[in-house]
Amino acid sequence: MSRNFGKVAVLMGGPSAEREVSLKSGKAVLAALKDRHVDAHGIDADKSTLRILEDGKFERAFIVLHGRWGEDGVIQGALEVLDIPYTGSGVLGSALGMDKLKSKDLWLAAGIPTPEYAMLDAGTDFDKVAAKLGLPVFVKPVREGSSLGVSKAKTAAELKAAWRSAAKYDDQVIAERFIDGAEITCGILGDQALPLIKIETDREFYDYEAKYLLDTTRYLCPCGLPGEQERAIQALGRRAFAVLGCSGWGRVDFMLDKSGRAFVLEVNTVPGMTDHSLVPKAANQAGMDFGELVMRILETSDVRR
Repeated sequence: MSRNFGKVAVLMGGPSAEREVSLKSGKAVLAALKDRHVDAHGIDADKSTLRILEDGKFERAFIVLHGRWGEDGVIQGALEVLDIPYTGSGVLGSALGMDKLKSKDLWLAAGIPTPEYAMLDAGTDFDKVAAKLGLPVFVKPVREGSSLGVSKAKTAAELKAAWRSAAKYDDQVIAERFIDGAEITCGILGDQALPLIKIETDREFYDYEAKYLLDTTRYLCPCGLPGEQERAIQALGRRAFAVLGCSGWGRVDFMLDKSGRAFVLEVNTVPGMTDHSLVPKAANQAGMDFGELVMRILETSDVRR
């Protein structure tokens, strides 16, 4: 029998563009908690959620809301008002982790390497941006996840089209210098950095389809890097996570250039928990099955008890 965490709400779904992934993650988490005899209840988050939490006398919240509401500090602030302990990062860490622009500014101030970038809008001189960053470049909505709205532009004309596509998801869009090398991700669980995963895909980049729909994406764990280099990247991941005020659990994504230098791309404060997700794969390599991982994440709510 597991310890008594009280009545636990598993918050999933919600109104974000990542709703379907969140529902899948939430159902997996809910099943794992019930298997461990936790009094867990799934809640598809909407405007009535706070009333449901209060009326239902919930004692903890396991946040599996991806994207807006869940990773931007909104639900965290509401839970603080209700005095309900919750998993993962607090209000500030969640808000900063969701914002790629603010993340980059803080990392640069702290001396943490991250790809050079430029803001894009309707008045941008796209030729100048292409000259500054070089081609190709990645174009990203500032506050979106799961690679939604992300595209790779190989010409100045494609850069403008990519901005239009990303602007459908957010009114703030950045172009980011392309780092030609390996994609690496580092799961964070408490003070522990999990084993690194190297991601390989046959697609142009690790996009939504490669993440959630295709079975051809390759996840290498162990990642194949020398031990000293892996430890250095794990330490950089913990530092990048901490600089944003993130806590509890999450994931830090990197690109390695041809020389092996790591550049931080972004932090995910509520990573996926599906059968394609990265943190469960890394936890498994560290000797934790999915159920144990879920319980460890639930324990991160203790800091707010």
